[in-house]
Amino acid sequence: MFNVVKKEIQWNGKLLSFETGKIARQASGSVVVRYGDTTILAAVTVANKPVEGADFLPLTVNYIEKSYAAGKIPGGFFKREAKPSDVATLTSRLIDRPIRPLFPSNFHNEVNVVCTLLSYDASCNPDIVALVAASAALAISEAPFQEVVGGARVGLINNEFVLNPSNEELVKSDLDLVVAGTHSSVLMVESEAKQLSEEKMLEAVNFAHSSFQPVIEIINQLKQECGKAQIAYEQYDNSALLKEIKGFAGDKVVSAYKIKSKQERAAQLDKIYSEISEKYLNEEAGVSENKLKKVYKNLAQDVVRGDVLKNKTRIDGRKTDEVRQIEIEVGILPQVHGCALFTRGETQSLAIATLGSVKDRQLVENLDPGMVEESFMLHYNFPPYSVGEVGQLRAPGRREIGHGKLAFRAINPIFPTQEEFSYTTRIVSEITESNGSSSMATVCASSLALMDAGVPIKAPVSGIAMGLIKEGNDYVVLSDIMGDEDHLGDMDFKVAGTKDGITSLQMDIKINGITSAIMQEALIQAKAGRMHILDKMTAVMNSPRTDLNPNVPKVEVLNIDPKKIREVIGSRGRVIKEICSVSGAIVDVDDSGQVKISSNSSDSIAKALTMINDIIFEPEIGDIYEGPVVKVIDAGAFISISNNRDGFVHISELAEYRVDFVEDVINEGDIVKVKVIGFDKKGRPKLSYRCVDQVSGEDISDQLASKPQLVDERESGGRGGDKKDRGGSKDRDRRNGDDDKNRKKRRGFFG
Repeated sequence: MFNVVKKEIQWNGKLLSFETGKIARQASGSVVVRYGDTTILAAVTVANKPVEGADFLPLTVNYIEKSYAAGKIPGGFFKREAKPSDVATLTSRLIDRPIRPLFPSNFHNEVNVVCTLLSYDASCNPDIVALVAASAALAISEAPFQEVVGGARVGLINNEFVLNPSNEELVKSDLDLVVAGTHSSVLMVESEAKQLSEEKMLEAVNFAHSSFQPVIEIINQLKQECGKAQIAYEQYDNSALLKEIKGFAGDKVVSAYKIKSKQERAAQLDKIYSEISEKYLNEEAGVSENKLKKVYKNLAQDVVRGDVLKNKTRIDGRKTDEVRQIEIEVGILPQVHGCALFTRGETQSLAIATLGSVKDRQLVENLDPGMVEESFMLHYNFPPYSVGEVGQLRAPGRREIGHGKLAFRAINPIFPTQEEFSYTTRIVSEITESNGSSSMATVCASSLALMDAGVPIKAPVSGIAMGLIKEGNDYVVLSDIMGDEDHLGDMDFKVAGTKDGITSLQMDIKINGITSAIMQEALIQAKAGRMHILDKMTAVMNSPRTDLNPNVPKVEVLNIDPKKIREVIGSRGRVIKEICSVSGAIVDVDDSGQVKISSNSSDSIAKALTMINDIIFEPEIGDIYEGPVVKVIDAGAFISISNNRDGFVHISELAEYRVDFVEDVINEGDIVKVKVIGFDKKGRPKLSYRCVDQVSGEDISDQLASKPQLVDERESGGRGGDKKDRGGSKDRDRRNGDDDKNRKKRRGFFG
């Protein structure tokens, strides 16, 4: 019944298998890929005819996580998977970026790639498995996929590269790098690094590229054995029409691209296209709207690319390695915790940093056991007005999530740990203008906003976007590319880092043939641009403010004995709720015994601290305390040495002579000073009144020890009064009919 084809290789010590012919057989191409115990089903479907009027590739890639893959049931009220997580969205982008350039430019049929996680093994990250599974499914499908793609993840542990590290290994790695490409070229790079050099990053990219070559080879073998014939699509030659239109409007397009203002330039280009459309649009003659747009884009590419390659002249007149003008302001919003406005040319990011308590952490449910708490978040917004367009404001899409994650990766390596900085931190980047690399503007603005808020980041971070124009062996690397240069160019290469090294690198290539030498040149040129931007930033603010913004909630951290956690929280949280209610502060206790108290009011924090300290209070032998006498019994008195703890003074510790009645020395309600001299079997403090000078509060134990022992107060008198006075007191008690038995009855006896 099944015609199963299976290919296997050993990859980095684990079995990697590709199987087709059993599952999802009605798809154009389907492959089940297993690496370790991580299993992905990739299914590809291709429409039979092109989308009418499309001038782009209608490719949709979806990576779907299933909770059952990890033996879990989804949390929340609805027990089924719904909206994709950020991880799933980012993985979908990770797959899309390297495969999209490998379709013909004039192929407009709809293509769907669906990668479903069927089984999850924490030691084998599923994103790389999904990437190679999508490549294999496309390779054997009817889609005109021009070349097989491979991919790999690289870590750096103890200065040694590690291929496809596990999640556990990534925790101690200085690098998290994902590379995808073909047999000859790198097409996509995504990374987070702990301030590594350009040389080390390039070495890691080359290591990854060589490491996934066996995967490409096995997919090619699968394709040769069971690949389908590729679907036919229209191939046309527009060279004659391009030549004619170039003669009609070429000079106008050249003039338009000399206009430096983006909006004015776009308006002029639209006007030129309208003139071309009016003259050449003719459906009957085979010149459709779609065809005309393609030809016009080719004309724009010829103008822009040709000018850069021949004259080294860019649209706005800059040199190839020149960065646009930069303007920076910090602290421009009065009530926020920290903010920065970063403007580079016609790209602008307004970044706002907000600091919160432990309760503000983001809880993230993933396939690994337990919930993950995120204490650092970065969110990126791209409203339509930033590019002068009219549009609906919708929930963040894949682009916003991807750009925000790129900026997060750039900042995260220099962000303080929870031990160093106990606040929860959220950055929001509002892109208020855009004409080239708003994600790198976000990196710069976010770094400045954090410093403005007083967050102790390790070093400022800047970022720059690089471009490439390549024709044959002739190429030019461009620094700080604009939107048109990105749209008409061959590479989008973003580099972020500090003065000491790279923290994040992202690269997307639109053509095959990017060599290691070109990448090295781009990295060197990017470093110079990054340092230039960093100099502009540090001229405004070169280090975090020493004090937090006054608007920031105050946080006090207290470490308690883990054995005391139960007492602080109380049954069903009763005690900690009372602390929060009475003090007005937010209190959080973790399993290690670390208590974080946060509030906008110092008084609230002080009140909460006092209440917690009273609960966890543990007296030590030799400590001296002052407190009220709360109860008197024949054997002694109970003294409150804290709001939550009483100690007992035995009658023998009231004076250095014999005391017959406790009230002769102290009475209920008296404020006295006592010393801790030991603990009973239940851990309750034993106290001494006689060892403390009641005026100065000093310990006089040594003085008492050096004096001759006074055996009987009847011979010496003392604090209790002389013999005569004491006898008089007894006589008065008897005269009042208050004998020993009645005294016990009145006071209560707990002996």
